[in-house]
Amino acid sequence: MSPKLETKKTTGKSGEGFSAEEKAAMKARAQEMKAEARVNKNRDEGVKAVLAAIAQMKGQDRTMAGRLHDLITTAAPKLMPKTWYGMPAYADEEGKVICFFQAAGRFNVRYATFGFQPDARLDDGNMWAASFALIDLTPAEEAKILKLVKRAVA
Repeated sequence: MSPKLETKKTTGKSGEGFSAEEKAAMKARAQEMKAEARVNKNRDEGVKAVLAAIAQMKGQDRTMAGRLHDLITTAAPKLMPKTWYGMPAYADEEGKVICFFQAAGRFNVRYATFGFQPDARLDDGNMWAASFALIDLTPAEEAKILKLVKRAVA
């Protein structure tokens, strides 16, 4: 017999509920959803939003996000730049996010993340990587990312 699963209630007390960073991400997503119709139809608006998000980042996060933006828009020019939970993301013609960058500073973690959503065409058997930790972008990582992005939109 399996033990009864208990659910944890959030009371807003310290140590429970959403962190300030998570609340900020949800607020950013709500604002993005309000503006999504406009952004999905206007590439310039999407680029502006992504560049503004990158400009707010610090240090290595900003450097990597800027370089990823250049790589992705070159490798997959059909993808629409937009923000997603306040971070740079790139969507298909239907507005579905294909790939995204999450800055390490966003949630005060030791590495940034470059990831793919389920609509990316990366399926490889029964298991494949959907996100990657990024400490730095060297030519080796850039080559891997270019290959994955091209595959994701193929």
